[in-house]
Amino acid sequence: MSKIKSLIQKKPSIIIAGGIITVIIIMAALLTLPRSDNQYSGNAATFAAKQGPLIISVTESGTIQAREQVVIKSEVEGKTTILSLIPEGTKVKKGELLVELDASQLLDHRIDRQIKVQNVEAAYISASENLAVAENQAKSDVDKAEMTLQFAEQDLEKYLKGEYPNELKEAEARITLAEEEVARAKEKLKWSKKLYNEKYISQTELQADELAEKKKVLDQELAQNNLNLLKNYSYKRKLAQLKSDRQQAEMALTRAKRKAKADIAQAKAGLRAKESEFEREKDKLDKNEKQIKKTKIYAPSDGLAIYATSARSGHRRGRQEPLDAGQEVRERQELIYLPTASLFNAEIGIHESSLDKVSLHLSVKLTVEALPGKIFTGRVAKIAPLPDAQSAWMNPDLKIYKTEIHLDTNSSELRTGMSCRAEIIIAQYDEALYIPIQAVLKVKDQTTVYVKKGRTFEPRQVEIGLDNNRMVHIISGLQPDEMVSLTPPLAPAAVTLPKGKMPFQKPSSPDSGSIKMPSRKLSSPDSGSVKMQKGKNPPQKPTSRDSGGRKRKMKKGMNPQGKMPANIPN
Repeated sequence: MSKIKSLIQKKPSIIIAGGIITVIIIMAALLTLPRSDNQYSGNAATFAAKQGPLIISVTESGTIQAREQVVIKSEVEGKTTILSLIPEGTKVKKGELLVELDASQLLDHRIDRQIKVQNVEAAYISASENLAVAENQAKSDVDKAEMTLQFAEQDLEKYLKGEYPNELKEAEARITLAEEEVARAKEKLKWSKKLYNEKYISQTELQADELAEKKKVLDQELAQNNLNLLKNYSYKRKLAQLKSDRQQAEMALTRAKRKAKADIAQAKAGLRAKESEFEREKDKLDKNEKQIKKTKIYAPSDGLAIYATSARSGHRRGRQEPLDAGQEVRERQELIYLPTASLFNAEIGIHESSLDKVSLHLSVKLTVEALPGKIFTGRVAKIAPLPDAQSAWMNPDLKIYKTEIHLDTNSSELRTGMSCRAEIIIAQYDEALYIPIQAVLKVKDQTTVYVKKGRTFEPRQVEIGLDNNRMVHIISGLQPDEMVSLTPPLAPAAVTLPKGKMPFQKPSSPDSGSIKMPSRKLSSPDSGSVKMQKGKNPPQKPTSRDSGGRKRKMKKGMNPQGKMPANIPN
């Protein structure tokens, strides 16, 4: 204890500094203590609930387009280069040259095509002559085979009805003659023997008669053998040979006919192939000629020449360069628009967060940047069923739905490609209670605002209607001129909000009708609507969080999307 007293006496500044640090730590701990869910206090910015006219609308930017127009496209295959181009905004007459594309490569191809057409034409003529030769040769071969068959049949018939009967009769006649000669030889030999015995003839003459008789007997036997040979061998062999010749002739005729048919079919197939090739090459040459003609694009009607790159809306233009000479274009690419009527559309893109609010036939107020002070009216005519593919490709997290608005006017001041801003009127209230949308949040699935009571703010459940991304319609739960906090505590909402849910749900309010409430982002009110408490420090500029959860400062009157909202209704 004595040591502590001596230390205090020697170094009192150290003790004072330690006390100050202790107080600071205690105050910081008190400030970091969690606030009550029922109330909180502080120098928060407030807004007095207002009663008055309220317009619920969706505002998007877009481009003026002609409702009826002729789209001039490149019809040259592949890619080609622009050689010359009519100046944009020129009033053209029907038949006037608009665009000339590079045709040098097509001209080179035309020469190659012409040479190939000539070669194929020669082959086609040769195939045609080959067919004629094949048909002639086939007819000759068939006629020859038919003649051979006819001769074979005649030979068979001639042998059966002529040659064989004659040979048979001749053989039988020889036998008959041989028999008679044998009989005569025997009779002569008999008398020769009697004369020899009576010594009237010599022995030599007798021997001669005996030899003659033997010869006649042998001739008879030979004639009989010839007859047997004719019947049993020569006839059968000759008949079989002639029948075989006839059968071979028949088969040769069949082969000749089939070969002739095959040769003719092959020649015809070759001719058809050459003809098809010839026609194809001619078509390619004709196509090449048409492609060359399509390198010069003429105006199909009178109109005002507008480049397609200038007429497209901003979200569709992307990074495409303006149309100019020397630029490379692809087949089917839009080059020039020629409006054919004085009626106009406005083409805008609606973000998916506002899609549920917009429907067909809603009224639209439209302003054109080039025509300040003029307001045009129209109606929603078409909403795309799917998001714009090009926008989704450039930013997968951005879903924009292409929407067409038909203007009610045909003002001659409007031009295709003018930038415009369309305000789609969702609902109009002559008398409505409203507060900034950022003052509303969900606490335990209940729509809640924090109302000022003395020096503190108490949570109060309210029923909300539609909003315009700046102000939200209060149906019940709040009275005019009641002060609500513009910076309500987020801790209760963060704790009670189920995972994956948005801060706002679609209410089923009486004034909503058939209009569905989409999920909404909080936005900042106009600075003129913020009321300050007397004697308090001015509120800090509200902040918002980006997709990564980082805080970013917001300019005066800017909503969380980084855009300046329209004036807050009074």
